[in-house]
Amino acid sequence: MFKKILASVGIGGASVDTQLVDNRLQPGQIFHATIVIKGGNVSQQISGLDLALLTKIKVSDDNENYFKNHQLASWRLTESFEIKAGEIREIPFAGKLHPETPFTLLPVRNNQCQVWLQTGVDIDTALDPNDVDVLEILPTPVAEHVLNAMDSLGYVLFKADVEQGFLNTRAFSSTSGCYQELEFKPRSMGFNAVREVEVSLVCEAEQTHVLIELDRGVRGDGYQYFTLSNEASFGQVLEAFKANIR
Repeated sequence: MFKKILASVGIGGASVDTQLVDNRLQPGQIFHATIVIKGGNVSQQISGLDLALLTKIKVSDDNENYFKNHQLASWRLTESFEIKAGEIREIPFAGKLHPETPFTLLPVRNNQCQVWLQTGVDIDTALDPNDVDVLEILPTPVAEHVLNAMDSLGYVLFKADVEQGFLNTRAFSSTSGCYQELEFKPRSMGFNAVREVEVSLVCEAEQTHVLIELDRGVRGDGYQYFTLSNEASFGQVLEAFKANIR
């Protein structure tokens, strides 16, 4: 009875561990994992097992900025079952990252982008054990071309974050409820020069949409948007940015 009481408050209860084959991924990529559930000191009824893809987003509300977790995708792995004391149960799983998953491996010091998988076990009358696995999200090939094109045009990436909201233009819209913002500044500032460029990408299976916000100083702000094929070469990406940053 004492062991059951301890398990009911999370001591000596079941635990869960998600073991990823590879934690370095790209948006839209399929990942593989094994979810290992270990029984505690007593048998317990597990109501279900869930896996969620999460990121941290910046929320702007009434002139106040704060961060909160945002769910990009979730998967129901199992329904109710019993895990016996000391039992080890393994569940193989394959999932696909949301195509708008933010990049986290970026060449910038002020990088506020985080992405992780969180596994949760619903255990009747017990605290929910959780397992967190940080993901390293690589830019897609066309996104790498975007970063290199901005560098070639004389702009330095100085900040990256993820913000709450949707991107909507006449040509495309985002779907995840958040968007990544890559902020660039020119290496040198000339008269009437663009002071800052904010780039957001909406990745899809065959193409990547681009939204650019330009801070032109006394000339005012401006927006440009266009779409790149995911097979676009660096030269094609460079020409597209040259035509739209002005």
